Amino acid sequence: MNSIPLDELLKKVDSRYSLVVAAAKRARLLTEENLLNENKEVRRKTVSRALEEISLERVEILTNNQ
Repeated sequence: MNSIPLDELLKKVDSRYSLVVAAAKRARLLTEENLLNENKEVRRKTVSRALEEISLERVEILTNNQ
C-alpha cells in the first residue's frame, strides 16, 4: 500500500489525535520487535506500516469508553 487516504484512516478512530497516538504506539512496538529480533532488513518505515495495519484493522484501538 503506497499511501492511505486520511479519510479512510479517520473512519477507524474517533479523532485525528487518537489516530496519531495509536500509530505512534504501534510504530514503537514494531520498532521494538525489530530490535528484539535483530531484524536488520526493514522494508518500510514503521509509521507507514502502523498506519497500514490500522487501515486494515489488524490492530485494535481502545478508547477510554471501552
